[in-house]
Amino acid sequence: MSGTLEIQPADGKLGILTPGMGAVSSTFMAGVEAIRAGLSLPIGSLTQMGHIRLGKRTEGRQPLVKNFVPLAGLDDVVFGGWDIFPDSVYDAARSAGVLPDAMLEQLREPLSAIRPMTAVFDQYYVKKLHGDHVKTGLSKMEQAEALMDDMETFKRENGCDRLVMIWCGSTEIFLERSEVHESLEAFEKGLREDHEGIAPSMIYAYAAIKSGVPYANGAPNLSADFPALEELSRQTGAPICGKDFKTGQTLMKTILAPGFKARLLGMNGWFSTNILGNRDGEVLDDPESFKTKEESKLGVLGNILQPELYPDLYGDLYHKVRINYYPPRGDNKEGWDNIDIFGWCGMPMQIKVDFLCRDSILAAPIVLDLALFLDLARRANLGGIQEWLSFYFKSPVVPAGLYPEHDLFIQQKKLKNTLRWMMGEELITHLGREYYDE
Repeated sequence: MSGTLEIQPADGKLGILTPGMGAVSSTFMAGVEAIRAGLSLPIGSLTQMGHIRLGKRTEGRQPLVKNFVPLAGLDDVVFGGWDIFPDSVYDAARSAGVLPDAMLEQLREPLSAIRPMTAVFDQYYVKKLHGDHVKTGLSKMEQAEALMDDMETFKRENGCDRLVMIWCGSTEIFLERSEVHESLEAFEKGLREDHEGIAPSMIYAYAAIKSGVPYANGAPNLSADFPALEELSRQTGAPICGKDFKTGQTLMKTILAPGFKARLLGMNGWFSTNILGNRDGEVLDDPESFKTKEESKLGVLGNILQPELYPDLYGDLYHKVRINYYPPRGDNKEGWDNIDIFGWCGMPMQIKVDFLCRDSILAAPIVLDLALFLDLARRANLGGIQEWLSFYFKSPVVPAGLYPEHDLFIQQKKLKNTLRWMMGEELITHLGREYYDE
């Protein structure tokens, strides 16, 4: 309980369900099992390793986040999900090649026990994937109902008290909002009539939100980012957030661009290219899926740099993004950036960034944090869009009429201030004066 909110305790088991049980999901689940077995640390997880300052600096109160807000413990987490392939999480993790075989071998028993439920899938929306572990012969509404039945069965069989759903599936083709997305009535009619504008990720989102289960979208898909499902989330009290986990190249942009803007350094161009060889890279080799990812990646700089306010510095910025499928690299993505900036008297300068990152290693702790924070939001009766979780996304979902905040440091401040507010602590503005104890 806090001075602001009544927060239900995190009693019992929390089921974390992931549509898509490939590289990201299997790395996340294997990592949590490794942490529980004492084989690893939860590096990259704010909920597990992050501290939060409370009160004045002179008070010295900086507890761990997990000791400050009532989060579910890792020992109380149960894993499940859906995939178009029937492989266990152990087999999926071996195939993904993200974590070392020696570690996976020590986790063989718990990971082999996690097997996917049959997926909702339509190759029209993800051209490059082929799998037969799918639900067939059902309308889109019947698919949603089947997913809701899956959730209830999983909850009962695993003794879970609560569920969350985190989309860890592939990037779907680019879809824009249309009439079918504008109201809940139109969307449910579209489900019954198999409307082409309703992709599988939307069916998962609908099933979760209709059941009151928190939902986060880790891909740039439209998914739940439209009025119909936002309306439903307010009705059922299901927290929602997304889109597209902020991992490699875009993470670097949200770290570097705020610094350039803070120092009022101008920018002529930012060229980005990537090579990766995992399933995500194969999917993005399709132009229609790449269009969805491109929209997500390109929006970041414009929102941070605000060229409409700083036309002399950023008004002529040329921003280009490329993704290249290169199978030998596997999950080890490499992102190259060339940044052309200018300073005093318009003198040009250049910055080169070569980030050899591991996509699923960066994404896995995001999945954990989102699951635990969304469960917290549900127990605090915070339904609808959770803008305070923008910290984790390339394309944060925000309420109508607002622009998304992409600056990583502003996002972090908003997240931590939301936690302080939840627990009735004073918000920290970093306002300080010479003779004032901040």
